[in-house]
Amino acid sequence: MIGRRKIIALLGGAILAWPPAVRGQEPRRTYRIGALSGLPRSEPFYIALYDELGRLGFVEGQNLQIDGQGYGMRREQFAQHAAEVVKAKVDVILTGGDVPIRAAQQATATIPILAMTDDMVGSGLVGLMAHPGGNTTGVSLLATELDGKREEILIEMTPGARRIAALADTNTTASQQLQSLQDAARARGVELSIQRIAKPEEVIGAIDAAKAAGAAALNVLASPVLFGQRRLIIERAAALRLPAIYQWPETAEEGGLAGYGPRIVQLYRDVMSRQLVALLRGTKPADLPVEQPTIFELVVNLKTAKALDLTIPQSIIARADEVIE
Repeated sequence: MIGRRKIIALLGGAILAWPPAVRGQEPRRTYRIGALSGLPRSEPFYIALYDELGRLGFVEGQNLQIDGQGYGMRREQFAQHAAEVVKAKVDVILTGGDVPIRAAQQATATIPILAMTDDMVGSGLVGLMAHPGGNTTGVSLLATELDGKREEILIEMTPGARRIAALADTNTTASQQLQSLQDAARARGVELSIQRIAKPEEVIGAIDAAKAAGAAALNVLASPVLFGQRRLIIERAAALRLPAIYQWPETAEEGGLAGYGPRIVQLYRDVMSRQLVALLRGTKPADLPVEQPTIFELVVNLKTAKALDLTIPQSIIARADEVIE
């Protein structure tokens, strides 16, 4: 049984508006989208994106071609594939995460790049949110703030814990952010150990190390790599009886204990799709503001909590937007 309580949290202001598209679809023209992604195209958020594109008049197999080779890629493949899609003269490059975004930027300064990552400005990927400049725009996720908020929730969910761990992707999370998380945990009387990974095959070892170090809970920090490994993380955390919180609410619906943040499917369906259509119709990425999510959800999976013999405090249950029982 799934009970749902919708609470809309507004952080970072309203979604920014962007200029109207320069032109509509051109008759008999085929639009082409290149891709640079470490995740498979079968992910629900990609399905939602392309379904929405079809509803907006860009239909794959009719007036739209989608690069089928740019999904599920390894880190070392991004640069070569970026060069290939630039050579193919695609209309837009769709990507996400700092590493593939930089690969796309190094390959072209003219083809529009539509991207989603943790901190577009802080990572130096765009100049300003409202006026990104260059050829890159998209969605910036407030990941630094949300990783901290998830730490707070995790500590509240495990009130007896004196040591917790953060699973961090060194390609994504800056060292100063990790220090801030440690300082915030210490202020609440909790020691935070950092378990770093640089590639997917290191995930299991890092989770095992967190458990061996005495961590009573795990904060899975924002990262495309860690999101791609979420099923493996959920299974390992369950095997080690390690409560864990995740970047996306959907991960709790897939069996994780809890997730807090914006919904990735909603961002791709409602935001990225409109930005992509604007770019396909001729809006310059320099004129298309980078957006931030404004709706955040807390999802708690009580079935997973029961399997962990963990009693979720009523204060968390009361705040949750969705409780899976």
